[in-house]
Amino acid sequence: MIAEEIEKNGGILNGFTDEEVTAYWCKMPSSKLNIALEVLGDMVKNPLFDEKEIEKERKVIFEEIKMYNDSPHLHSVDEIHKTLYKKPFGSPLIGTEKTLHAATREKIIRRFNRVYKPNNMILCVVGDADFSKIISFAEKNFSNTRGEVPKFRILKKTESKTEKRKGIDQANIVLAYHVPLANDKKSHSAFVLNTLMAGGMSSRLFREIREKRNLAYAVQGESHFSKSFAYNIIYIGTKKENIDQIKTIILEEFKKISRDIPEKEFLQVKEQIIGNNQISLEDSNNQLGNLLLNEINGNAKEAYALEKKIRDVKMRDVKKLAGKVKGKNYSFFALVPE
Repeated sequence: MIAEEIEKNGGILNGFTDEEVTAYWCKMPSSKLNIALEVLGDMVKNPLFDEKEIEKERKVIFEEIKMYNDSPHLHSVDEIHKTLYKKPFGSPLIGTEKTLHAATREKIIRRFNRVYKPNNMILCVVGDADFSKIISFAEKNFSNTRGEVPKFRILKKTESKTEKRKGIDQANIVLAYHVPLANDKKSHSAFVLNTLMAGGMSSRLFREIREKRNLAYAVQGESHFSKSFAYNIIYIGTKKENIDQIKTIILEEFKKISRDIPEKEFLQVKEQIIGNNQISLEDSNNQLGNLLLNEINGNAKEAYALEKKIRDVKMRDVKKLAGKVKGKNYSFFALVPE
């Protein structure tokens, strides 16, 4: 087993998929880095695509789909994506039973041979490593053959949906809105706005909805940025009868921010983002993911410029973005008990 080769040497092997990236990663003691590189390199260059293994993995993914569907929180966040983008981009990232059944071995190999080429790959290493050896490994194992990543238009939309479900006690609601793309200099304004609204226990919505009115337990915000798409979401778990009230509160807070943000609050939110980022980078996995996504979106060096970019965010840009969240400029999804 591939995993055994990594794990018997004290490592962890895993991977993840996002809308625009498939990643395979390994965490190893630095003294065993060569093993990690060889195993990952072999996985990417020489996959077997064994028919039996494909069928096994297909069944695993079917179970993963059920897991997401059975989690009201995960399902709600997944559904809000569908309300923000038209198909095919609005389709579930994990796929559906129909698309998974259609993924034959021949189609997988054809896509692999078209896409998995050195010009479409990024090798990222974080930790105690000899850079010259990393370069040598890459030059030795990956030639200059070129691949092509299929492109399609990402079409935005906004939509409101309500889904009823038996067997749940809590309503799960998500409000989302489009924001500047990752390579837009104003994208960091969206990060500041989302933190201001729902970034932790000191955020406006946490204080207003949970602390002041006791309408919910979970009040959370997330930001999703890439060079092709970007959006903020606000997730809240509450009683079914509170949905309209909470939605009104959220929109009212956006309106308040569009009019005025106290200077002290504005600066505190910036310090919160900068401090949280500094803490997260103490974990090598977070460091790796940060470098990887910045390279995909433009340049890995931008990962080290976050503090400056957050400090450079102008209050007027945050207020302007907040002012756009009104009318039909946002999507809303509610999963409610039947």
